[in-house]
Amino acid sequence: MTLWNGVLPFYPQPRHAAGISVPLLIVILVFLALAASFLLILPGIRGHSRWFWLVRVLLSLFIGAEIVAVRFSTEWSVGRVSTNTSYKAFSAARVRAHVGLQVGLAGVNVTLTGNPVQQLNETIDYNEQFIWRIGENYAGAYTEALQKGLPDPVLYLAEKFTPSSPCGVYRQYRLAGHYASATLWVAFCFWLLSNVLLSMPAPHYGGLALLITGAFVLFSVFAFASISSVSLCQLRLGSSELTTHYGAAFWITLATGILCLLLGVAVLSLHYARTSALRTFLDGSVKGLESQAKGSSSLTLNNPLHKQFWGSDLTISTNL
Repeated sequence: MTLWNGVLPFYPQPRHAAGISVPLLIVILVFLALAASFLLILPGIRGHSRWFWLVRVLLSLFIGAEIVAVRFSTEWSVGRVSTNTSYKAFSAARVRAHVGLQVGLAGVNVTLTGNPVQQLNETIDYNEQFIWRIGENYAGAYTEALQKGLPDPVLYLAEKFTPSSPCGVYRQYRLAGHYASATLWVAFCFWLLSNVLLSMPAPHYGGLALLITGAFVLFSVFAFASISSVSLCQLRLGSSELTTHYGAAFWITLATGILCLLLGVAVLSLHYARTSALRTFLDGSVKGLESQAKGSSSLTLNNPLHKQFWGSDLTISTNL
């Protein structure tokens, strides 16, 4: 069979590494656009209230972006190892490569990068994702990977999470991801509610909403951490063993939950201890207005034309 532009026709094309997650990229761009829009109007806010609004809005946007973005991240549990392993089935050829495993709330991501990338006259650079969210068939995706003839390390790691695998971790990881994802959506709803309540004359309800937001964010962390009680099968790739640990998404989510709890406690404490300070921060009001109201003076206006018609002076006193 002849070559066409250096490629054999009717055969699968070489695999290339997948790019960044599209939903994650959309979430980041949306919240960055909101932050940029606020920064554009920030110079129009006068006085010290400009800095109050800067801290308040950017902090709130960070919390909302983190709650949504981590749902699409695969950095909840990660592992990486460099090894000398077999490359394809029914072949004795071996390659030196970096193998990575990322477990998220919606599935597993396996990466294989050659060291160097060009080996065996091929570009060894794979990034394969296997989804187990509702409506997706993980076993079917693994079967398709077998039919494509993906490299052995990718198939080996993906097979460990199949429903029929002797490891038996598919159900635990899948349920943990579903519960964590659901609680994050609830936390996002309470985050929206807290922003509305903090903009109304009921800041203590906004503080309570922040506490509930932090609680549900921590619930998602605890739901995913429940898989730690399940022993993962030994993952041996060549002469090396791959071990996993909690990734960046897990720790950032944990920090965000604690931050929401601290903010909620601060709002409630200021509400009961120093209500005026809380109102100053939320409304961006200037404390000098109170002293100006206390030292008000009277303004007297005389109407000289009033004598011609009524024969008496008209005095108007206005308290400012």
